[in-house]
Amino acid sequence: MNNRYNEVIKKLKNNELIILDGATGSELENRGIEMDNTWCGTASLQKDVLKQIHKDYIAAGAQIITTNTYASSRMILESGGVDDQFEEINLSAINCAIEARNEIERDDVLIAGSLSHQLPYEDAFETQKDKDKFKSKLTPEYLQKNFDEMAMFLANNGCDFILLELMYRPDRMKLIFESAKKTNLPVWAGFSARKSSQSQSIYSLTDDYDLDFKEMISLVKDYDLDAVGIMHCDINAIEGSIKDLQTVFDCPIMVYPETAVFTFPNYDCKNVISPSDYLIEAKKWKSLGAQVIGGCCGTSVDHIKILKDL
Repeated sequence: MNNRYNEVIKKLKNNELIILDGATGSELENRGIEMDNTWCGTASLQKDVLKQIHKDYIAAGAQIITTNTYASSRMILESGGVDDQFEEINLSAINCAIEARNEIERDDVLIAGSLSHQLPYEDAFETQKDKDKFKSKLTPEYLQKNFDEMAMFLANNGCDFILLELMYRPDRMKLIFESAKKTNLPVWAGFSARKSSQSQSIYSLTDDYDLDFKEMISLVKDYDLDAVGIMHCDINAIEGSIKDLQTVFDCPIMVYPETAVFTFPNYDCKNVISPSDYLIEAKKWKSLGAQVIGGCCGTSVDHIKILKDL
């Protein structure tokens, strides 16, 4: 752990609020970058735009910025036919964050290495044959190799800690938590959930089956995590999720929901929550014990800037 990371942990132990950045993928699209079969994976090659997004979030008050590496594992890049650019794309993503921090002269800002168990998107494959071919090699060994490669690349190229994002599939979670552990970097975990339409119950985001959220997060309760949170989910699932997280884990809680509608490979951000309404919700999360607050898909620099009023 480095000094800047230790300072953030010290603030969290003093019950201070830490502001996380907002969306990167949907923000790249909002700024004119075309999404492709990797979603925003290859967008990291648009260095000037990506770096400016990071700089804008820092200027807005973000104390943590997240690398645009959620959708750039080798298997996702393979679905877009660009897996041979794995190093170029991911190094660009990490360097854009580092350069943004340096250019804005904010050495205290942390860089979170985004690591996800996301598979290639179903619609990314041109033919059913291509889709079947990918599924045929989808073994635990294949996934572990992909997750390990991505985790170590983030760790070896300047990230301050690993941020596990969109954790919702137990089978893949177990593998990727092991990958994160191997880096020897601090690990934060962002889980995703949904609220039942029939009750107040909170479930894992997966649509394969109704897995109780508390049961899901309990599967990884023995890992050494410096913070845990609820992210990339509807705002109505936040309150119940915070309570479940507090029951299972004894560490700081983070919150960063999404506010846009995704239809591969694009986000519809026309009806996102306004920054002022987002602040109202964020005050509720803070009162419930959230110490790290930011935004996911659909949120913008304006949503992060207003969090200064918390």
